[in-house]
Amino acid sequence: MRFHETVVELTVPFHDVDPLGVVWHGHYYKYLELARTAMLQPLGLDGQELIESGHRMYISDARCRYLSPLRYRDRVRVVGWLREWEQRIYLAYEVMNVTAARRAARAHTVLVVTDAAGNLLFEVPPVLRDRVIAPK
Repeated sequence: MRFHETVVELTVPFHDVDPLGVVWHGHYYKYLELARTAMLQPLGLDGQELIESGHRMYISDARCRYLSPLRYRDRVRVVGWLREWEQRIYLAYEVMNVTAARRAARAHTVLVVTDAAGNLLFEVPPVLRDRVIAPK
């Protein structure tokens, strides 16, 4: 099931492509970050609201499976959703090349939670988990 599914769209800018005219592989993570931010901000799990809760989140794992290249001016749709939020925040993504009508990549990122002092928490605290279950 896809919880809090979020969609962002963008057009590949010239500065994201390499001399061969395709998007450099590292830029896909920038596109994932756009979807992650769009999903977590309304839940109060990003930026200042997260800091005010006394917690921080850090990427512990990020993987991307590249399926077909994105090129300059391609229209891209990034779909992200939550898969897990008990011990960690697990987000899954699908990157679609709208211009070519095909999937460009599949990916996931895993966020772990710490307290303000940086101590790793082995489960997502209820104050944050409740924001996923009952968003503001």
